[in-house]
Amino acid sequence: MPEAKLIPVKLDTYKPLREVVFEALREAIISGVLKPGERMMEIQLAEQLGVSRTPVREAIRKLELEGFVVMIPRKGAYVAGISLKDIADVFEVRAALEALAAALAAERITDDELEEMERMLVRKAEYIESNRFAELIEVDTEFHEALYRASRNTKLEQIIHNLREQIQRFRTTTLAYPGRMRESLSEHRKLLEAISERDVARAAQLAQEHIENAENSMLEALRNTGFPEAR
Repeated sequence: MPEAKLIPVKLDTYKPLREVVFEALREAIISGVLKPGERMMEIQLAEQLGVSRTPVREAIRKLELEGFVVMIPRKGAYVAGISLKDIADVFEVRAALEALAAALAAERITDDELEEMERMLVRKAEYIESNRFAELIEVDTEFHEALYRASRNTKLEQIIHNLREQIQRFRTTTLAYPGRMRESLSEHRKLLEAISERDVARAAQLAQEHIENAENSMLEALRNTGFPEAR
């Protein structure tokens, strides 16, 4: 493992050290600093993060439970590889949960939250026109997180967040797919309209279709790069 790949964690936080280390390692996997198939050596990771081996060991166990790490007998922990089948599996679950979140939001969202999400779509349109890709990714994420909060179901929000993070590294691939940015904006507008009209069934349907369209774009784009179908 190359030296100094990870930045030492900040200890001036209210979170337990094991949680701070877990988040640092998860972010390193999502961002590609730690790559699929790379061995996770406790001693070297602990040195780079500036902590002892214990929180690193605990973090690796949690990462295994969340699908970011695989344990190979007599060899150790490795960053989990991911295939098109894995991505499709994530989207299959996420589409159902996003539909549920949208249905609940249609029942429970406040007027202030609706206005906040409307403003997000205005910003999204501006970023598309000015080709501000980083800001586009950010506001797209904000829109979905606002939707989850409006569901008023914390457990649902946590589960979807975990699913999204498992494929977060490929988000730019999806939105960069020809025409996908404008399609995504149109889908968000229709979804928000259904939610504002308290149309539970239509909100659920549109949310599911939105995720399925995102899946199709991502899989097609990755397939064109020679991404493995299965592992």
